[in-house]
Amino acid sequence: MRIEWLVAAILDLQRLKDFILPHNKEAAIRAIQLIKNAVTPVELNPRIGKPVEDLPNYYDVVIPFGASGYVIRYRIQDDVVFIIAIKHCKEAGFSDQTPSLWVVKEPLETTYGI
Repeated sequence: MRIEWLVAAILDLQRLKDFILPHNKEAAIRAIQLIKNAVTPVELNPRIGKPVEDLPNYYDVVIPFGASGYVIRYRIQDDVVFIIAIKHCKEAGFSDQTPSLWVVKEPLETTYGI
């Protein structure tokens, strides 16, 4: 599978980073890296996420971070995984779920400067 990031998802990463950055620069960097790293398992096994109700071929992966975490929403189409959006668990309505965690490498910082 190939991963494609929609512009909206890249903007979500920037928004999340900008939210944390004034309070804790190291935490902002760790959070963005964790989110980017969570994409590689999706590339290897695209149906690893939780299916989104009423949206065929859409999935969510919940990633823990601190007391909460983040949600990556993606869609599978043919041989491409489209990363649609990244949200904080509280804004995405996932704050009461136990997240999963994967740590791997993703070269987004060289591509998008994030």
